[in-house]
Amino acid sequence: MIGINETHDPTLRSWVTSANGPHTDFPIQNLPFGIFRRARAGTVTGRGVGADETFRGGVAIGDQILDLRAARDRALFDAPTRELLSVCSEPTLNPLMALGQEAASRLRSSLSKALRDGSARATELAADLVPQSDAEFSLPAVIGDYTDFYASIHHATTVGRQLRPDEPLLPNYRWIPIAYHGRSSSIRVSEHAFPRPVGQRFVKGAAAPDVGPTRRLDFELEMGIFIGRGNAQGRAVPIADAESHVFGLCLLNDWSARDVQGWEYQPLGPFLGKNFATTISPWVVTLEALAPFRLPFTRASAEPQPLPYLEHPQIRAAGALDIALEVSLETPHMRAARQGPEALARSNFRHAYWTVAQMIAHHTSNGCNLLPGDLLGSGTISGTEPGSEGCLLEMTRGGQKPVTLPNGETRTFLQDGDEIIFTAACHAPNRVSIGFGECRGAIVPAVD
Repeated sequence: MIGINETHDPTLRSWVTSANGPHTDFPIQNLPFGIFRRARAGTVTGRGVGADETFRGGVAIGDQILDLRAARDRALFDAPTRELLSVCSEPTLNPLMALGQEAASRLRSSLSKALRDGSARATELAADLVPQSDAEFSLPAVIGDYTDFYASIHHATTVGRQLRPDEPLLPNYRWIPIAYHGRSSSIRVSEHAFPRPVGQRFVKGAAAPDVGPTRRLDFELEMGIFIGRGNAQGRAVPIADAESHVFGLCLLNDWSARDVQGWEYQPLGPFLGKNFATTISPWVVTLEALAPFRLPFTRASAEPQPLPYLEHPQIRAAGALDIALEVSLETPHMRAARQGPEALARSNFRHAYWTVAQMIAHHTSNGCNLLPGDLLGSGTISGTEPGSEGCLLEMTRGGQKPVTLPNGETRTFLQDGDEIIFTAACHAPNRVSIGFGECRGAIVPAVD
């Protein structure tokens, strides 16, 4: 388990002024990785013009991106760091992820030193900064496989109560980190717009199902977990080693067509109600950057305790993560009136019933081999209080209780033109807060 080190020092400040502001997601204590290029044609850089540039690795610092390929070419770093910068010069982070946490930690440490106040490299590296507002992003990795968990017991119970009033939570939930195999080909990066999906639905009382655009389109507030170092097929990852296989975390929106999902999900689980779109944030916050925001993993004494392969003293001591989550909605009317989005709910990743390490240990317990760049979704993260629901299905009690927005509009489920925005932040006493940026996705009308 990665601990706190000098890169987390709350007194550190950067020569990138915007990284020192009180509201930035990306102070020098964060330094998340992503894949980007300049988006505005005509911005001459000497290394390409606008969108003609290739995608490559970058690190977020304040409202800027440090271009890691350009930093490598300046020969300001020692040979081992330059090798790691070369790995990040590719249009995907898979090669860096495959090297494991130690390599990513060495690179993050070198970049932290180079970006600090007083760095001798400041003048030269300043020329390699790209404003985030001038960038477009690609997926951080080639995602070979995507697994979506169901790790919030509050979400599972509330949804289960709608589907199975007599048995809201199935008996296996408290024993197994439940998951299903998702569709990696439909994962897109933030600023994603997708057409309303069409599917087969069955309305209670009808003689037969019909086919058409979903009437119950929903979001799901989740965290995404990128796998770093993989494991050999047939070799389970022990719980004590599970976190060493994590590169970092992002925000994830698992869009859901609830009417399609409700009709199809038995007996084999989600299919067309889920696989049409998933949106993730562009920045991957390393597990190392999250070290100051760990919490103990607790399980009430009345609850079944994890089986031995999911149990470890380190997980009990600090296996959970304190990540505050928020979901906002911007409707077409809000956009036209320039009102800005309105918050719908606030939750926290600490509400997850299973930790990241437990998800990985269970996923590989049968010998399943995870690969660098594989993505795990946490499942919808909901709390116990009103206003902490991670989806509209919960907020509206299955569409029976519409949400009224401050401008008077109402929603039971999402309408065409709506945009959903996820944000997240970590706070702790005597620590510099960090964030994840935004995860934005919008709905356009169904394709004829």
